[in-house]
Amino acid sequence: MDNMIPITLWLAGRSYRIRVKPEEEQAIRQAMKVAEQRLAKLRSDIVGKDEQDFLAMCLMMYATDQVTDHTGFTPVQQDTIQEMIGSIDDCLSEEG
Repeated sequence: MDNMIPITLWLAGRSYRIRVKPEEEQAIRQAMKVAEQRLAKLRSDIVGKDEQDFLAMCLMMYATDQVTDHTGFTPVQQDTIQEMIGSIDDCLSEEG
């Protein structure tokens, strides 16, 4: 465990200090980004709920993704692929 590094993550306005393997840091930060994006969408779509409700809904969305995804890719990988496709599309539209 001596190769673990400390990182601070922010989720729903709170900071969490955790220790991770250096090679996992990027994936963990990407997962936090996806979670924050989902929380932001929930906050904008649903009015009158508190932060715990949004976190519970986000967790339910994540759990549902895990049991219904049959592509072989995790949601984080799917989001990364979609970002890459968007970047490629942008490059192609600039050239054309």
